[in-house]
Amino acid sequence: MRNFPPLSFLQLATFPSSVFVHGVTRRFGGVSEAPYDSLNVSFGVGDDEVRVRQNRERIKAALALSCLVSSRQVHEDQVLIVDRKPEKDFEADGYDALITDQPGVGLMIQQADCQAVLLADSRQKAVGVCHVGWRGSVANIIGKTITAMERYFGVDSNDLLAGVSPSLGPCCAEFVNFRQELPETFRSFQPTPEHFDFWSISRMQLQAAGVRSENIRIAGVCTVCDTDYFSYRRERKTGRFASVLGMRDVREE
Repeated sequence: MRNFPPLSFLQLATFPSSVFVHGVTRRFGGVSEAPYDSLNVSFGVGDDEVRVRQNRERIKAALALSCLVSSRQVHEDQVLIVDRKPEKDFEADGYDALITDQPGVGLMIQQADCQAVLLADSRQKAVGVCHVGWRGSVANIIGKTITAMERYFGVDSNDLLAGVSPSLGPCCAEFVNFRQELPETFRSFQPTPEHFDFWSISRMQLQAAGVRSENIRIAGVCTVCDTDYFSYRRERKTGRFASVLGMRDVREE
């Protein structure tokens, strides 16, 4: 039997561990082979499906979650509401944000430079995750996810805790066609003429949606620079790492 190294998760120091379970995976500790080596979680990049399922099982077991819910992300702004606990893992199609109030359900974002923004409310017992590439930033998927959490789960945005995962940093976020792609309101987030600070853009959108500044944590890790993470800009043909957030199911502990 093959022995695997233990999974290594980045923890965003935001979510109380007594209520929530979360982690951002690094690319190590899985079964996928190059160029997806080794903890690839995506079915859509050319990796073997059996290996991807094994990788997902390792993550679910390490975080002690009953199931993982994900989506084939399409860089748009639709929010999936998971208001019943699934009997098994499933992947929806066409959503870039997921929200739930069900304990034991891990919401998973797949990424290789885009941000995952994680949201949690310990008062109303609800969580949400969103996949935020530049198109998601333009569409303000962060604000739309928070609005959905308020509508469906009674969340107060002032109570939300938020974390921004490793992702494309301002050092490497070059957009030569920004005049056609990005709105004027983003121009104040340019550290250099063709680079943008999307971490700060997400902070701005979180605060605009009512999240308090002291409740926001940004990992500050650039996935292009840090080879512990998959990066599409660095490698093109590569895997996807995961950001997962859920609520502990105390009945199963």
